[in-house]
Amino acid sequence: MNKQADAIKIQILDKEYLVTCPDEERDELIASAKHLSAKMSQIRSSGKVVGIDRIAVMAGLNLAHDAIRAGYLDSEHTQSTAERLEKLNTRIEETLNKHRKNVLN
Repeated sequence: MNKQADAIKIQILDKEYLVTCPDEERDELIASAKHLSAKMSQIRSSGKVVGIDRIAVMAGLNLAHDAIRAGYLDSEHTQSTAERLEKLNTRIEETLNKHRKNVLN
């Protein structure tokens, strides 16, 4: 099973990021980015949370809470979901760090 991974551009909160993703997960990544961007825009427009990092954390917490309430996360799936979320979080942090370095240079 050979999974081809290519970098694709996603847009989150008016910023563009390059994220490496297997071809078969491309549509899901794009949909996830749009959903996250919408959540972050909603939080930003409320004016209660300031700073992109805090907005991202609040959006992540809200999305995780929604998933738990909807029954998407149960004891059987929590570990694998937590591992996937951790990997995704690491990729997002790496991308944000690269973006920050580019902005500063």
